[in-house]
Amino acid sequence: MKKISCLFLLLFILQNVIDAQVPKEKKFGFGVNIGEPLGLTVKFWTNNQNAFAAYIGGSYFGNPRLGIDYLWHFNAFNSNLVKLYAGPGVHFGLNEGHTIIYQYKQDKFYYRASGVGLAVRGIVGINFIPQNTPLEFYLELGPLLGLAPNFGSIFEGAIGFRFYP
Repeated sequence: MKKISCLFLLLFILQNVIDAQVPKEKKFGFGVNIGEPLGLTVKFWTNNQNAFAAYIGGSYFGNPRLGIDYLWHFNAFNSNLVKLYAGPGVHFGLNEGHTIIYQYKQDKFYYRASGVGLAVRGIVGINFIPQNTPLEFYLELGPLLGLAPNFGSIFEGAIGFRFYP
């Protein structure tokens, strides 16, 4: 019985260590996003599993492009360094867009003209947070679904890092 109690206590402690994967227990970080969009990123952790990530930068969808994603982090690898995350987002492209978006019904590609573009996206990513550092490195991929001014979709991805002061 004593061994089983110790095992449960050890599992409880390990689970709390694994869940504590916010860089140095900081909630706000900023950094660089390389890919789509190319620019600056900020992330605000609401708890150890959920966060908001926002982006501003140049993009084929619009220049500048503004966006925000809500992310759920989950421990698929049973690691306190690496986690997967996923979530939805809303993105706006301002001015002229150069996104090549495929339209199925017209069986053609198009470029978004000037104005405001509205899109939603679903993102899946993996992040790496080295222990006892204020850094986060990530890779993310997902579809962007253009809603306005035209309907279409494109697949995008990015790598980046964030610093948590």
